[in-house]
Amino acid sequence: MALSAFDLFSIGIGPSSSHTVGPMRAAKRFVDDLAASGILGRTDRVKVELFGSLGATGRGHGSEQAIILGLEGEEPATVDTARAEGRVELIKATETLVLGGVHPVRLKPSDDITLHRNRSLPGHPNAMTFAAFDRRGVELRQRRYYSVGGGFVVDEDAAGVDRIVDATELKYPFSSGADLLRICREQGASISDVMLANETAWGTEDEIRNGLLNIWAVMKSCVQTGLRRDGVLPGGLQVPRRAPALHAELMSRTDRSDPLHIMDWVNLYALAVNEENASGGRVVTAPTNGAAGIMPAVLHYYWHFGPDGANEEGIIRFMLAAAAIGIIVKKNASISGAEVGCQGEVGTACAMAAAGLAEVMGGTPEQVENAAEIGIEHNLGLTCDPIGGLVQIPCIERNAVASVKAINAARLALKGTGRHKVTLDQAIKTMRETGHDMHIKYKETSRGGLAVNVIEC
Repeated sequence: MALSAFDLFSIGIGPSSSHTVGPMRAAKRFVDDLAASGILGRTDRVKVELFGSLGATGRGHGSEQAIILGLEGEEPATVDTARAEGRVELIKATETLVLGGVHPVRLKPSDDITLHRNRSLPGHPNAMTFAAFDRRGVELRQRRYYSVGGGFVVDEDAAGVDRIVDATELKYPFSSGADLLRICREQGASISDVMLANETAWGTEDEIRNGLLNIWAVMKSCVQTGLRRDGVLPGGLQVPRRAPALHAELMSRTDRSDPLHIMDWVNLYALAVNEENASGGRVVTAPTNGAAGIMPAVLHYYWHFGPDGANEEGIIRFMLAAAAIGIIVKKNASISGAEVGCQGEVGTACAMAAAGLAEVMGGTPEQVENAAEIGIEHNLGLTCDPIGGLVQIPCIERNAVASVKAINAARLALKGTGRHKVTLDQAIKTMRETGHDMHIKYKETSRGGLAVNVIEC
């Protein structure tokens, strides 16, 4: 399986990569399949069912809206977020949807999109089925899809739903931290060098650099939007946006003697992104939406408070090194909160950001691997227990805390030699086993932890 940095960093919408981005992509894939099979024109009605974590928390994560937009042919990277809600309300009012933007069909969401809160399907906690029917009610096509984290979607024919099949041959294939360090030693290369060489399997170096800088531009735009938008987050919890007020307070400070002044800025960057994500705004999966604030926050730390000479080349190297860590986690464990808890989302993002920062701060490959290991190790066991199925509490603050933790992990690693008792591979293996042992109620179902111990509204 070959994975690209652009698999880990994809432009989408909030509030969830697995529950919003994934379902939208699955819905569009189903419609594309109908068109390719010559069935689209005969379709009169579509029915959708969501299972497991998707059924339990899909309401709060906007899964229904995402599916409706996907059925109309929209993509997470390009859908107009400002018009999305209005479009969905019109579809509900008229009970008419235009499949793929070309073929009108009947759709009554209250009848045709079912969320099974207590029913799961084998294969993965995030399962969904799509079925198309003709005017007589005869089923024309049915497909099952799994949203396996980070916006990745696989169908029922995939060889193992936790794997993305890509036979692209890479210059330096690696599946573990040990593989990656061995390649770096043999080639006398940094982790970002190895990743850049592998990325050329899909494009030129210029295309890769421009693509990563575009991802960085979207991250910056998300932060700036989050700093401007005030008010209360949607969903019923009445959670106020804090980023605008904190930004105003930081800008007005004249006394910079507080030694932790920079930490407030890091918190701000993470809050701005995750408040945008919680409101359905444009974000970058990094590697998921639930953990989308960590990479931008630490990248902003590097850009504004890092070493003299921070530049776009550093941004590129940061993201490449971070992606290498995300790929290793994706291959050997999971980045899905529904599968292993929040340790797979925030824990992975923390490790990725720590590795990226260590890379651009001059760390050796061994120190970069150590930074990632620290980031994973100190998020082990983290549950996914969103109140009301919304990515607001504890998700937003959790990103801020993990951003600071990633910076600390990088600094700890850079003070060492790169030699350490616990390897990245051992920490990832522990994450996978911990996720397997974790009770299902703590894995993005909103049936455990804070989700049941805090009154929603």
